[in-house]
Amino acid sequence: MLSAKRLIIMLTLLAVLATGAAGQNAAEPPKDTTDKKWDVASPHVPSDTLQFDADEGTWMTVDVSPDGTEIVFDLLGDIYKFPFAGGEAKLLSGGLPYEVQPRFSPDGKKILFTSDRGGGDNIWIMNADGTEPVQITRENYRLLNNAAWHPSGNYIVAKKHFTSGRSMGAGEMWMYKVPEGGDGIQLTKRKNDQMDANEPVFSPDGQYLYWSEDMSPGDYFEYNKDPNGTIYMIRRLNLNNNEITNLININGGACRPQISPDGKTIAFVRRVRGQSVLALFNLDNGQVRHLWNNLDEDQQETWSLFGVYPGFSWTPDGKNIVIWAKGKIWKVDVATGTPTQIPFRVHVNQIVAKAVRVPQNLGEATFPVKVIRWPQLTPSHDIAVFQALGYLYKKNLPDGVPARLTKQSDHFEFAPALSLDGKQIAFTTWSDTSGGTIRTIGLDGRNEKILVPKPGHYFSAQFSPDGNWVVYQRGGSDAFRGGLWREEPGIYIIDASGKSEPRLLTREGNDPRFSKDGKRIYLISRESGKAALISIDLLGSDRRVLAVSERASDFRLSPNEDWLAFEELWQTYVIPYPHTNEPLEIGPEMQNLPVKQLSTDGGTYLAWTSDSKNLTWSLGPQFFEIEPSALYSRDTLAVPKPTAFNLGWDEKADIPNTDLYFVGAKILPMHDMSVIPDGVVHIKGNRIAEVGPKDKISIPAGAKTIDVTGMTLMPGMIDIHAHPWSSDNNIYPQQDWAYLANLAFGVTTMHDPSNNSQMIFGTAELQKQGAMLAPRIFSTGTILYGAEGDFKTVINKYEDAVGAVKRTAAWGAISVKSYNQPRREQRQMVIKAAEELGIMVVPEGGSTLNTMMTMVLDGHTTLEHPFPVVPLYDPELRLVSRFGTGYTPVLIVGYGGLWGENYWYQHDEVWKNERLTRFVPRWVIDPRSIRRTMAPDSEYHHFALSKTATEILHRGGNVELGAHGQMQGLGAHWELWMLQQGGMTNHEALRSATWMGARSIGMEKEIGSIQPGLLADIIIIDGDPLADIRQSQNIKYTMINGRLYDARTLNEIEPGQKILPEGPNLEGILGKDIGTSCLGD
Repeated sequence: MLSAKRLIIMLTLLAVLATGAAGQNAAEPPKDTTDKKWDVASPHVPSDTLQFDADEGTWMTVDVSPDGTEIVFDLLGDIYKFPFAGGEAKLLSGGLPYEVQPRFSPDGKKILFTSDRGGGDNIWIMNADGTEPVQITRENYRLLNNAAWHPSGNYIVAKKHFTSGRSMGAGEMWMYKVPEGGDGIQLTKRKNDQMDANEPVFSPDGQYLYWSEDMSPGDYFEYNKDPNGTIYMIRRLNLNNNEITNLININGGACRPQISPDGKTIAFVRRVRGQSVLALFNLDNGQVRHLWNNLDEDQQETWSLFGVYPGFSWTPDGKNIVIWAKGKIWKVDVATGTPTQIPFRVHVNQIVAKAVRVPQNLGEATFPVKVIRWPQLTPSHDIAVFQALGYLYKKNLPDGVPARLTKQSDHFEFAPALSLDGKQIAFTTWSDTSGGTIRTIGLDGRNEKILVPKPGHYFSAQFSPDGNWVVYQRGGSDAFRGGLWREEPGIYIIDASGKSEPRLLTREGNDPRFSKDGKRIYLISRESGKAALISIDLLGSDRRVLAVSERASDFRLSPNEDWLAFEELWQTYVIPYPHTNEPLEIGPEMQNLPVKQLSTDGGTYLAWTSDSKNLTWSLGPQFFEIEPSALYSRDTLAVPKPTAFNLGWDEKADIPNTDLYFVGAKILPMHDMSVIPDGVVHIKGNRIAEVGPKDKISIPAGAKTIDVTGMTLMPGMIDIHAHPWSSDNNIYPQQDWAYLANLAFGVTTMHDPSNNSQMIFGTAELQKQGAMLAPRIFSTGTILYGAEGDFKTVINKYEDAVGAVKRTAAWGAISVKSYNQPRREQRQMVIKAAEELGIMVVPEGGSTLNTMMTMVLDGHTTLEHPFPVVPLYDPELRLVSRFGTGYTPVLIVGYGGLWGENYWYQHDEVWKNERLTRFVPRWVIDPRSIRRTMAPDSEYHHFALSKTATEILHRGGNVELGAHGQMQGLGAHWELWMLQQGGMTNHEALRSATWMGARSIGMEKEIGSIQPGLLADIIIIDGDPLADIRQSQNIKYTMINGRLYDARTLNEIEPGQKILPEGPNLEGILGKDIGTSCLGD
């Protein structure tokens, strides 16, 4: 660390000298270079205006002027000033930019604040009257907030936020010269990339820097931390000798330090048995005195990017502290602890974008097949071979009709790979009951041969150049294909006739393929933390590293090994391959070789034609072919474009011939709050034909009826934030226990806001075809991730956002998930791109109130996860309660305290639930539910979060159910019950679980209510959830798309009778067990 004197000298130099940017190689992260034409302050989609008067607000930073006559504060992203005695507040800075955390300069002439008006959160200053705003910091990725003045007024300190592989990250304190800014000087160093530090403030003499930091054990962020111990501490840096002291280390934690004008006392916030308290720390003797115990709850238990409690201020005479609490601004007497409210009034004028919401058409006679995987060209370049809908297909290009290569339906087929002569195809298979095999088949569909019959989990297979050998990968089990056949994973070689036994080459790597001479095996592996293309000899030794990359996810050498294609951050590239004796570090920005980008919106499944002249890749159903040599032509006027083929087609959807009457149930239509006490519902095909009281519906003689007297009939539940997860290594099972568990508990529609695009949309197409029993499946596919990793989505200009949305939609997405893109301009770009392309946007709220409010202002379709701050007060409630952006609180993993999920483990014997244990593996249920967290209800945060959801609903907002995949099926009912615990009536909670979910994603005209013409997604409950919400789990029948199932067994009842087939052995244990079934005994 540097002394204070040296810091000042260095910062002065920084203010004068321009800093040059270092050169960048392929191993460095892509530089974020903002599109300067994008203006956060201008609406980019259709918008409305929201105006009202307010005398309260949520999570407001307040600061007293140095002369004690004025108070500055933030409210709903605008900054105001009003007299210390109270009264009408004057708007200093408003509009679309979200601006918070104002602080008067020591001379009172300037105000420091955090603003995203430059694109992302940075530190700005303006005159005390709001004029002449000036940007001080200019970070595009490591954004800043919580700035505080140095007592000299010449410098500031602010928290700089660092994000790595986990989306939220950690903080460091950096010092800047004002008004010049510059790159700043680092004062503190983060201890890891996940545990936050924030809320810096200087001592009045400038000798010390104080801040709060998460000092809980471990080196990564954990949910459900215990605030009764110590999470946050207040730390102090001596700027003269660089000594760091853990100054306030007490149970209940310590955060938001604020130093008294005489430098003798620290005011701070701590937690005492569930109550946040304003306390004083005597710097002379270390004594702590509680001053006021009526604060709102601090944010120690969750991510707290903008601070654990809002900033507050001492009065200049040191006699009072001015702080926000209970929606108001208070003056607290330091001597007595007596609070006095300082009243204020503001006129709020906000521009609010209209939420992006796209009506959806469901249940049609056909659906487009978009999930085309492993496509490749034959040597003649006129036939494409690929996998779709669980089987191998081929298509004559350009306009042929896709045709299956096999006719069997006993097992799924995966990973086709053409031999070099194009006459044979190697592929893998999977059967839930007999495992997988390696097989070969002729291009004409004849001469299928089981090359490796030993059951296993096989991921890929490739022929040698002469066609005499096959190299393949055998993997381990996974959570969906089950626990059997997981022994001896590795890379194996076998002769193509299958006469010899397979031989293990190595345990390392994946996606094996032969070198051009057939004497070595290429693998994708890891080297020094990077993705690597390596090779081994046919004995499994002589390991060599050919290429490495920070973010590449695939490498493909051409058959003649003159070219190397690779995939990185969703795009495909090609370079000449120079055969160096040292590993080649590759990436889109490498300078030592010319790189050509192949794809535009995205690409995957790189493959070469056998003559090495053409390279192919795909995106959803689109298949692209180009000649790499043309990309390197000296003719600069010729810009070669790839040839594109559509490998997709329209497939017949499953529509049953059901003709059935449900008679006698209490019907809850759910599009309104009506009840039909003794009703009839007529199902015809996959839709509802008639609904009404029994005496109003004429049932023909001989019609098929089911007596459901005494039961409740309602729409199937809709889980808007479902995570059914998916199998690994691109091999899905024939029967998925997560889908079955949800159907068994009455969830008939799932919207998953984060999954592997190819896997989730692949199973969605199987569900539409009727080949996989599951709820209706919708998803964002792979998230548009804003943090680090080899799957991040870099958005620096509007065209990047358009490409990202197109890439996701290509696989079948109706929505995209904007997942913690750090800058607001990036999130706005995604919104605009999605709105223009007819795609919805569901963002990750990120446990950050300010960010979530901007998401509402900018028109996101829904907000996923709860507002961590509770309660919300009138201005914020007005904003989020206008129906536009739906609210999915996901109470089951509610931020800010013990998760709601744990409440149900504490209060129920979950492991004894027979329906659950029939479909969900014991290794999921038992570790979570048998030895349980025990805590009083006051420690469970979901009660308070649910009250906010209820308030939003009662004010006119849309609140929908999301169960997060925490306990498949049953978790949706927990979420339903928790909505009711916050004050919703049983009927209101049930409506949130059905019609409001459909409404939130544009499906209310197709599903979510019991009305003629809507799809027949229905549950029948043996009981009355209007009288007892807990009876919602007593599902007797589940109907999905007009097919009726016994909800306890998922045996089909109508229109045919069909026993649920045996599924994978999820436990990996043979024979009868002491417990109940788990799909495959």
